[in-house]
Amino acid sequence: MSLNVLAVASEIYPLIKTGGLADVAGALPAALKPHGVETTTLLPGYRQVMQKLGAAEPVAEFGDLFGGRARLLAGEHAGLDLLVIDAPHLYDRAGGPYSGPDGTDWPDNAYRFAALGRVAAEVARGAAGHPIPQVVHMHDWQAGLAAAYLTYAPGPRPKMVATIHNIAFQGWFPPTLRGALGLPDHAMDMDGVEYYGGVGFLKSALYFADRITTVSPTYASEILEPDGGIGLDGLLSARAADVSGVLNGVDTEVWNPATDPRLPARYSAADLSGRRDTRRALAERFGLDPHGTRLIFGVVSRLSSQKGLDLLAEAVPTILELGADLALIGSGEGWLEERFSALSQRHPGRVGCFIGYDEDLAHLMQAGADAILVPSRFEPCGLTQLCALRYGAVPVVARVGGLADTVIDANPAALGPGVATGVQFSPVCQSALETALRRTAALWADKAAWARIQQNGMAADVSWNASAGAYAALYRELVGNI
Repeated sequence: MSLNVLAVASEIYPLIKTGGLADVAGALPAALKPHGVETTTLLPGYRQVMQKLGAAEPVAEFGDLFGGRARLLAGEHAGLDLLVIDAPHLYDRAGGPYSGPDGTDWPDNAYRFAALGRVAAEVARGAAGHPIPQVVHMHDWQAGLAAAYLTYAPGPRPKMVATIHNIAFQGWFPPTLRGALGLPDHAMDMDGVEYYGGVGFLKSALYFADRITTVSPTYASEILEPDGGIGLDGLLSARAADVSGVLNGVDTEVWNPATDPRLPARYSAADLSGRRDTRRALAERFGLDPHGTRLIFGVVSRLSSQKGLDLLAEAVPTILELGADLALIGSGEGWLEERFSALSQRHPGRVGCFIGYDEDLAHLMQAGADAILVPSRFEPCGLTQLCALRYGAVPVVARVGGLADTVIDANPAALGPGVATGVQFSPVCQSALETALRRTAALWADKAAWARIQQNGMAADVSWNASAGAYAALYRELVGNI
């Protein structure tokens, strides 16, 4: 018997994307179908979403959704079954999902994402005319208040799963908003949504959900500790029996070097010759040596201290001393954008950067760079290293979170039997990163060892197959194994 799940997410690829959450929300529904799980995803009707959605049918109306009328639209896009909240007063604006063109958070984010939670609760009670879901799956803080609205409403509720994609983003808002958000007086309690004196969206999800997942087993352990839990470790430790880690995957149809239309040449593990052309195209795009005589380190990342990009900036002299080049795609903290732009200007032909994000360039980077750097201070799962494995770029990663779970370090114990897939380093500091860069350069000089590591990586299963099965099993456990 099929199982109906309502996924609640603030972004979904290919309609709207700022990070890995969108990739997960976009890929998981299709991966769940072979396991008998039908997923409908609810998301806000941002301007970008409404422009791409196409034909959609109104299925519900809301007379006053935090300051204005709204409709709920049912539609389909890229094989995804969608419910979209058409609320122009909340979502029809230039800028990103969470912030305006100047990069600062929208001042009404509490209402914008409370609306997502409230509509999720209404859909879970049958407002959309769809089958009432047996499970509501909430992704990150933006969906978190759905748990409170469902819990405080009378009558039965579906089972709830909360997934933490990055616990650093928690959705805290002042306590004065409690009434305006439609929460009862008793919600402002430690056994409710109260979190450090305010309204905690993520705290709501973690307190009321039946099960809590995060996106790798190692990260599931890290968030139980003060350093990893960032204020929520006490709650999570108390609920440790309900916390589990399920590794993310990537959409192996979108990320497939043998068929990728974004590449100038296609290739496979059986025939890597096309990779020479993609490498040359990448070098030319970033103004690097096109002749293949220098190792190319690549980066596709949000530019932030969390991602360890400040450590990488300090390590650029080591990259140059090794006779290697650096190509970087990313945006984020202004001082890091300025730092890498300055490094590119100071070292033309050796350091190239693109400030921003471009999906075509991201694919070219994975297909053309020799190694992909992911020096994160913490990383719930990471998708960049999974794409790197798939495309034959050797991942060089910090030994944290999902990076530790998905990359096998090229140490003697792994090189001997030939199972290594990349390079890990720990602790996350400049000297350890520089040691990893030197190790990578030494491996690259050994062409036979490098080719074996590439082949191992490309043979790794980075799909959603196993993880989708784990989610399906979790859902069925909650609802009684139907």
